[in-house]
Amino acid sequence: MNARPARRRLAAVLLAGAALGGTVSCGADIVPTSSAAPAPSTTPAPPPPPPPPVLWPLTGLESGPVVPHPALAVKIENSLDARPQTGLNSADIVWEQVVEGGISRFVAVYHSVLPAEVGPVRSVRPMDPAIAAPLHGVFAFSGGQAGYVGAVAEAGMQVLSFDNGNDGFYRIDTRYAPHNVYAAPLTLVAQADAEHQAAPVPQFDLAPTPAQATGATAGTPATRLDLRLSPSARPNWTWDPTYQVWVRAEGTMPAVEADGTPLRATNVVVVRVDVVATSAVDPAGNPVPETVVEGRGEALVASGGRTLPVTWVKNSATDRLVLLGADGNPVLLAPGTTWVELVPNEGGAVTVG
Repeated sequence: MNARPARRRLAAVLLAGAALGGTVSCGADIVPTSSAAPAPSTTPAPPPPPPPPVLWPLTGLESGPVVPHPALAVKIENSLDARPQTGLNSADIVWEQVVEGGISRFVAVYHSVLPAEVGPVRSVRPMDPAIAAPLHGVFAFSGGQAGYVGAVAEAGMQVLSFDNGNDGFYRIDTRYAPHNVYAAPLTLVAQADAEHQAAPVPQFDLAPTPAQATGATAGTPATRLDLRLSPSARPNWTWDPTYQVWVRAEGTMPAVEADGTPLRATNVVVVRVDVVATSAVDPAGNPVPETVVEGRGEALVASGGRTLPVTWVKNSATDRLVLLGADGNPVLLAPGTTWVELVPNEGGAVTVG
């Protein structure tokens, strides 16, 4: 057998195998491009932010969903025979004013809490329309001169009166007239007509938290406010750091509710005002004074155990009273209840201790 042709055939086979091997080797270096979409992320989307809290307009405290209802202003007596009163601690705002004879009376405004009973209820006075008008709600009182009653209605409030026989008023038998007229706020609010159903707008600018109140951030530490509205009306307020409230006294006597609970407030706003005599007199012959709650003047805000001098501005009877700082910006009160002390420019006094 001839070996040379066999060797040639073997060489051809080896060359073919080498060529095939080279082809396979080169193909292994090619990385194909994938056209498939990337795998979806497994990280969940963040939850939406919670809705902002719903706040009571007069206190700035959280309310949650509530049925809209109007604010109720009630004229409350503050003579010696009227004390202790019922329902003042449930009020969102209380205004104190000087009336005839130098005694004081309150306009107590209820919205976030409607207590079962308030009183003693007394008659309306000439400055009440300017106090209550920004609420555009219901104003309840025992009676009053026709001109004063008409002025409240003309200022946009719905008038409910004991003398007119409206529901919700009654006399109690543990006190004598005229200090025994009381009222049921739920019954009064239920009589609101179609034009007075809306909730009130905020009456003061309110901070989100007590620590953010202007008085707390910019005020001077104080523990006591001594006020003189008249020779016989001399309330004072003492800061209680435990409960973070101002506690009221009438002169040297603690001021309490009928159940013995001390009267208290988150904020005390002292507003210096002019008081002028009117042509009207009371049954005892005393001239009926009018507190001028329009214009501009000095004020003092007490919040968080601190006090801050500010300016008050009220452009008309229907405008709310605005508090401005030295920089001209609105002053923020602490969320909670507020007492407004209308201290006369002439004869009145404010002492901070």
